[in-house]
Amino acid sequence: MGAWTKLTVTGRTCDLDGISAIMSMLDNGLMIEDYSDFSLNGMYGELVDESILNADRETVKVSIFVPEEKNLFEYRAFIDERLASLGIAAAVSAEGLREEDWAEAWKQYYKPVKLGRVTVVPAWEKYEAEDGEVTVRMDPGMAFGTGTHETTRLIIREMQKLELSGARVLDIGTGSGILSICASALGARECFAYDIDPVAVRVARDNCLSSGYNNITVDTSDLLTNVDKSEKYDICFANIVAEIIIRMLPDLSSHLAPEAPVILSGIIAPSEGEVIAAAEKYGYEVTGRAVENDWVSLTIKKRKS
Repeated sequence: MGAWTKLTVTGRTCDLDGISAIMSMLDNGLMIEDYSDFSLNGMYGELVDESILNADRETVKVSIFVPEEKNLFEYRAFIDERLASLGIAAAVSAEGLREEDWAEAWKQYYKPVKLGRVTVVPAWEKYEAEDGEVTVRMDPGMAFGTGTHETTRLIIREMQKLELSGARVLDIGTGSGILSICASALGARECFAYDIDPVAVRVARDNCLSSGYNNITVDTSDLLTNVDKSEKYDICFANIVAEIIIRMLPDLSSHLAPEAPVILSGIIAPSEGEVIAAAEKYGYEVTGRAVENDWVSLTIKKRKS
Protein backbone atom coordinates (compact mmCIF):
# COMPACT_ATOMS: atom_id res chain seq x y z
CA MET A 1 0.00 0.00 0.00
CA GLY A 2 1.34 3.44 -0.97
CA ALA A 3 2.08 6.31 1.35
CA TRP A 4 -0.55 8.94 2.12
CA THR A 5 -0.32 12.45 3.57
CA LYS A 6 -3.08 13.90 5.71
CA LEU A 7 -3.84 17.43 4.49
CA THR A 8 -5.87 19.45 6.98
CA VAL A 9 -7.61 22.82 6.95
CA THR A 10 -8.28 24.30 10.40
CA GLY A 11 -10.76 27.15 10.55
CA ARG A 12 -13.79 28.58 12.29
CA THR A 13 -16.88 26.45 12.80
CA CYS A 14 -18.99 29.03 10.96
CA ASP A 15 -16.89 28.43 7.82
CA LEU A 16 -17.34 24.64 7.83
CA ASP A 17 -19.54 24.54 4.72
CA GLY A 18 -17.10 26.62 2.68
CA ILE A 19 -14.05 24.67 3.81
CA SER A 20 -15.79 21.35 3.13
CA ALA A 21 -16.83 22.52 -0.35
CA ILE A 22 -13.23 23.40 -1.23
CA MET A 23 -11.82 20.15 0.12
CA SER A 24 -14.48 18.08 -1.63
CA MET A 25 -13.25 19.50 -4.95
CA LEU A 26 -10.05 17.56 -4.35
CA ASP A 27 -11.40 14.42 -2.69
CA ASN A 28 -14.80 13.16 -1.59
CA GLY A 29 -13.42 11.29 1.43
CA LEU A 30 -13.50 14.13 3.97
CA MET A 31 -12.66 13.68 7.64
CA ILE A 32 -14.44 16.41 9.59
CA GLU A 33 -13.68 17.23 13.23
CA ASP A 34 -16.49 19.45 14.49
CA TYR A 35 -17.45 19.39 18.17
CA SER A 36 -19.64 22.48 18.19
CA ASP A 37 -22.81 20.46 18.83
CA PHE A 38 -21.26 17.87 21.12
CA SER A 39 -23.08 17.25 24.39
CA LEU A 40 -22.73 14.60 27.07
CA ASN A 41 -26.53 14.30 26.99
CA GLY A 42 -26.70 11.90 29.89
CA MET A 43 -23.42 10.10 29.16
CA TYR A 44 -20.85 9.62 31.87
CA GLY A 45 -18.04 12.09 31.25
CA GLU A 46 -15.38 9.55 32.16
CA LEU A 47 -16.43 7.44 29.15
CA VAL A 48 -15.62 10.26 26.72
CA ASP A 49 -12.09 10.94 25.54
CA GLU A 50 -10.65 13.98 27.32
CA SER A 51 -9.58 15.53 24.01
CA ILE A 52 -13.25 15.64 22.95
CA LEU A 53 -14.40 17.07 26.25
CA ASN A 54 -11.80 19.85 25.95
CA ALA A 55 -12.17 20.44 22.22
CA ASP A 56 -12.56 23.99 20.99
CA ARG A 57 -16.20 24.41 19.96
CA GLU A 58 -15.34 27.37 17.72
CA THR A 59 -12.77 25.49 15.61
CA VAL A 60 -13.28 22.89 12.91
CA LYS A 61 -10.82 20.68 11.04
CA VAL A 62 -11.42 19.19 7.60
CA SER A 63 -8.90 16.66 6.26
CA ILE A 64 -8.28 14.64 3.13
CA PHE A 65 -5.69 11.94 2.52
CA VAL A 66 -3.46 12.53 -0.49
CA PRO A 67 -1.68 9.55 -2.11
CA GLU A 68 2.03 9.94 -2.78
CA GLU A 69 1.61 9.92 -6.57
CA LYS A 70 -0.52 13.10 -6.40
CA ASN A 71 0.96 16.59 -6.36
CA LEU A 72 0.45 17.46 -2.70
CA PHE A 73 1.79 20.97 -3.18
CA GLU A 74 -0.56 21.79 -6.02
CA TYR A 75 -3.35 20.63 -3.70
CA ARG A 76 -2.20 23.05 -1.03
CA ALA A 77 -1.88 25.98 -3.43
CA PHE A 78 -5.39 25.21 -4.74
CA ILE A 79 -6.78 25.23 -1.19
CA ASP A 80 -4.96 28.46 -0.26
CA GLU A 81 -6.33 30.29 -3.30
CA ARG A 82 -9.89 29.05 -2.85
CA LEU A 83 -9.88 29.97 0.85
CA ALA A 84 -8.72 33.46 -0.06
CA SER A 85 -11.36 33.83 -2.79
CA LEU A 86 -14.10 32.96 -0.29
CA GLY A 87 -12.61 35.21 2.41
CA ILE A 88 -12.09 32.30 4.80
CA ALA A 89 -9.32 32.63 7.37
CA ALA A 90 -7.89 29.16 7.94
CA ALA A 91 -4.60 27.30 8.35
CA VAL A 92 -3.41 24.48 6.09
CA SER A 93 -1.14 21.75 7.42
CA ALA A 94 0.20 18.35 6.37
CA GLU A 95 0.75 15.63 8.91
CA GLY A 96 4.34 14.45 8.92
CA LEU A 97 5.60 17.34 6.76
CA ARG A 98 7.38 20.29 8.32
CA GLU A 99 6.19 23.73 7.24
CA GLU A 100 9.65 24.69 5.98
CA ASP A 101 9.59 21.66 3.65
CA TRP A 102 6.72 23.13 1.61
CA ALA A 103 8.90 25.74 -0.06
CA GLU A 104 11.14 23.30 -1.95
CA ALA A 105 9.82 19.74 -1.76
CA TRP A 106 6.93 20.37 -4.18
CA LYS A 107 9.37 20.86 -7.05
CA GLN A 108 9.80 17.09 -7.44
CA TYR A 109 6.22 16.91 -8.72
CA TYR A 110 6.56 19.69 -11.26
CA LYS A 111 7.68 18.60 -14.76
CA PRO A 112 7.07 20.03 -18.27
CA VAL A 113 3.38 19.88 -19.19
CA LYS A 114 2.35 19.82 -22.86
CA LEU A 115 -1.01 21.49 -23.52
CA GLY A 116 -1.60 21.75 -27.24
CA ARG A 117 0.96 24.13 -28.76
CA VAL A 118 1.89 25.37 -25.28
CA THR A 119 4.32 23.61 -22.97
CA VAL A 120 4.66 24.84 -19.40
CA VAL A 121 8.22 24.27 -18.21
CA PRO A 122 9.64 24.63 -14.67
CA ALA A 123 11.99 27.62 -14.56
CA TRP A 124 14.84 25.45 -13.22
CA GLU A 125 14.69 22.73 -15.91
CA LYS A 126 16.46 22.58 -19.28
CA TYR A 127 14.05 22.08 -22.14
CA GLU A 128 14.45 22.10 -25.93
CA ALA A 129 11.33 23.33 -27.70
CA GLU A 130 10.16 21.69 -30.89
CA ASP A 131 9.30 23.67 -34.02
CA GLY A 132 6.07 25.58 -33.52
CA GLU A 133 5.98 24.86 -29.80
CA VAL A 134 5.32 27.77 -27.43
CA THR A 135 7.13 27.37 -24.12
CA VAL A 136 6.19 29.16 -20.92
CA ARG A 137 8.65 29.00 -18.04
CA MET A 138 7.16 29.13 -14.54
CA ASP A 139 8.32 29.18 -10.94
CA PRO A 140 4.93 29.33 -9.22
CA GLY A 141 6.22 29.34 -5.65
CA MET A 142 3.27 28.68 -3.37
CA ALA A 143 0.68 30.22 -5.71
CA PHE A 144 -1.80 28.02 -7.55
CA GLY A 145 -1.16 27.45 -11.23
CA THR A 146 1.64 25.24 -12.51
CA GLY A 147 -0.25 23.75 -15.42
CA THR A 148 -0.61 20.41 -13.65
CA HIS A 149 -4.09 20.96 -12.22
CA GLU A 150 -7.08 20.20 -14.42
CA THR A 151 -8.64 23.65 -13.99
CA THR A 152 -5.51 25.35 -15.33
CA ARG A 153 -4.96 22.86 -18.15
CA LEU A 154 -8.54 23.26 -19.36
CA ILE A 155 -8.21 27.03 -19.83
CA ILE A 156 -4.79 26.82 -21.49
CA ARG A 157 -6.14 24.32 -24.02
CA GLU A 158 -9.33 26.30 -24.62
CA MET A 159 -7.58 29.67 -25.05
CA GLN A 160 -5.68 28.21 -28.00
CA LYS A 161 -9.00 27.97 -29.86
CA LEU A 162 -9.42 31.76 -29.64
CA GLU A 163 -7.87 34.58 -31.65
CA LEU A 164 -5.46 36.02 -29.08
CA SER A 165 -3.34 38.10 -31.43
CA GLY A 166 -3.74 41.77 -30.46
CA ALA A 167 -6.35 40.98 -27.78
CA ARG A 168 -6.80 42.80 -24.48
CA VAL A 169 -7.21 40.04 -21.87
CA LEU A 170 -8.78 40.02 -18.40
CA ASP A 171 -7.58 37.27 -16.04
CA ILE A 172 -9.62 36.87 -12.83
CA GLY A 173 -8.15 34.67 -10.09
CA THR A 174 -4.74 34.68 -11.73
CA GLY A 175 -2.89 32.60 -9.10
CA SER A 176 0.66 32.24 -10.40
CA GLY A 177 -0.04 34.38 -13.47
CA ILE A 178 0.23 31.39 -15.77
CA LEU A 179 -2.86 32.16 -17.87
CA SER A 180 -1.81 35.74 -18.62
CA ILE A 181 1.70 34.58 -19.46
CA CYS A 182 0.35 31.93 -21.84
CA ALA A 183 -1.98 34.48 -23.44
CA SER A 184 0.91 36.89 -23.96
CA ALA A 185 3.04 34.09 -25.42
CA LEU A 186 0.21 33.39 -27.86
CA GLY A 187 0.04 37.01 -29.03
CA ALA A 188 -2.19 38.98 -26.63
CA ARG A 189 -1.60 42.74 -26.82
CA GLU A 190 -1.93 43.23 -23.07
CA CYS A 191 -3.20 41.28 -20.07
CA PHE A 192 -4.66 42.50 -16.79
CA ALA A 193 -4.39 39.84 -14.09
CA TYR A 194 -6.10 40.03 -10.70
CA ASP A 195 -6.23 37.93 -7.55
CA ILE A 196 -7.66 38.47 -4.08
CA ASP A 197 -4.63 36.80 -2.47
CA PRO A 198 -1.66 39.21 -2.00
CA VAL A 199 0.77 36.25 -2.03
CA ALA A 200 -0.53 35.17 -5.43
CA VAL A 201 -0.23 38.75 -6.72
CA ARG A 202 3.40 38.96 -5.61
CA VAL A 203 4.25 35.59 -7.16
CA ALA A 204 2.39 36.44 -10.39
CA ARG A 205 4.26 39.74 -10.72
CA ASP A 206 7.59 37.98 -10.28
CA ASN A 207 6.63 35.34 -12.83
CA CYS A 208 5.47 37.89 -15.38
CA LEU A 209 8.67 39.90 -15.01
CA SER A 210 10.91 36.83 -15.23
CA SER A 211 8.97 35.56 -18.26
CA GLY A 212 10.02 38.68 -20.16
CA TYR A 213 6.48 39.88 -20.91
CA ASN A 214 6.08 43.55 -19.96
CA ASN A 215 2.51 43.75 -21.24
CA ILE A 216 1.00 42.10 -18.13
CA THR A 217 -0.38 44.17 -15.26
CA VAL A 218 -0.97 42.28 -12.00
CA ASP A 219 -2.97 43.72 -9.11
CA THR A 220 -5.10 42.80 -6.11
CA SER A 221 -8.86 42.73 -6.57
CA ASP A 222 -11.88 41.07 -5.06
CA LEU A 223 -13.32 39.83 -8.35
CA LEU A 224 -14.04 42.94 -10.47
CA THR A 225 -13.72 45.59 -7.75
CA ASN A 226 -10.37 47.05 -8.83
CA VAL A 227 -10.36 46.00 -12.48
CA ASP A 228 -9.00 48.54 -14.98
CA LYS A 229 -11.97 50.05 -16.86
CA SER A 230 -10.10 52.27 -19.32
CA GLU A 231 -10.92 49.96 -22.22
CA LYS A 232 -13.13 46.94 -22.85
CA TYR A 233 -11.66 43.44 -22.78
CA ASP A 234 -11.64 41.17 -25.83
CA ILE A 235 -11.23 37.93 -23.86
CA CYS A 236 -11.69 36.96 -20.20
CA PHE A 237 -10.42 33.99 -18.17
CA ALA A 238 -11.78 33.15 -14.73
CA ASN A 239 -10.32 30.16 -12.91
CA ILE A 240 -12.27 30.33 -9.65
CA VAL A 241 -14.90 28.24 -7.86
CA ALA A 242 -18.45 27.99 -9.23
CA GLU A 243 -19.97 29.98 -6.36
CA ILE A 244 -17.67 32.93 -7.04
CA ILE A 245 -18.18 32.73 -10.81
CA ILE A 246 -21.93 33.02 -10.25
CA ARG A 247 -21.36 36.03 -7.98
CA MET A 248 -19.23 37.71 -10.65
CA LEU A 249 -21.48 37.18 -13.69
CA PRO A 250 -23.97 40.05 -13.17
CA ASP A 251 -21.22 42.70 -13.39
CA LEU A 252 -18.93 41.06 -15.94
CA SER A 253 -20.50 42.17 -19.22
CA SER A 254 -19.87 45.86 -18.53
CA HIS A 255 -16.14 45.12 -18.79
CA LEU A 256 -16.31 43.17 -22.06
CA ALA A 257 -16.26 44.07 -25.73
CA PRO A 258 -19.28 42.82 -27.74
CA GLU A 259 -19.19 39.04 -28.18
CA ALA A 260 -16.02 38.72 -26.09
CA PRO A 261 -15.50 35.05 -25.13
CA VAL A 262 -15.21 34.20 -21.44
CA ILE A 263 -13.55 30.94 -20.39
CA LEU A 264 -14.73 29.79 -16.97
CA SER A 265 -12.92 27.07 -15.04
CA GLY A 266 -12.63 25.79 -11.48
CA ILE A 267 -16.09 24.25 -11.92
CA ILE A 268 -16.55 20.86 -10.30
CA ALA A 269 -18.91 18.74 -12.42
CA PRO A 270 -21.93 18.74 -10.04
CA SER A 271 -21.93 22.58 -10.09
CA GLU A 272 -21.93 22.90 -13.88
CA GLY A 273 -25.71 23.22 -14.12
CA GLU A 274 -25.80 26.07 -11.62
CA VAL A 275 -23.15 28.00 -13.55
CA ILE A 276 -24.92 27.49 -16.87
CA ALA A 277 -28.25 28.59 -15.36
CA ALA A 278 -26.64 31.74 -13.94
CA ALA A 279 -24.89 32.50 -17.24
CA GLU A 280 -28.17 32.19 -19.16
CA LYS A 281 -29.97 34.32 -16.58
CA TYR A 282 -27.51 37.17 -17.20
CA GLY A 283 -27.71 36.98 -20.97
CA TYR A 284 -24.88 34.61 -21.91
CA GLU A 285 -24.88 31.53 -24.09
CA VAL A 286 -22.52 28.57 -23.77
CA THR A 287 -20.36 28.27 -26.89
CA GLY A 288 -17.82 25.71 -25.67
CA ARG A 289 -17.34 23.04 -23.05
CA ALA A 290 -14.37 20.90 -22.01
CA VAL A 291 -14.03 18.24 -19.33
CA GLU A 292 -11.10 16.63 -17.55
CA ASN A 293 -11.76 14.16 -14.76
CA ASP A 294 -14.38 15.82 -12.51
CA TRP A 295 -13.64 19.36 -13.73
CA VAL A 296 -15.47 21.40 -16.36
CA SER A 297 -14.61 24.55 -18.25
CA LEU A 298 -17.25 26.57 -20.08
CA THR A 299 -16.78 29.18 -22.78
CA ILE A 300 -19.59 31.71 -22.79
CA LYS A 301 -20.49 34.79 -24.84
CA LYS A 302 -23.09 37.51 -24.38
CA ARG A 303 -26.15 36.74 -26.50
CA LYS A 304 -26.80 39.09 -29.40
CA SER A 305 -29.69 41.38 -28.62
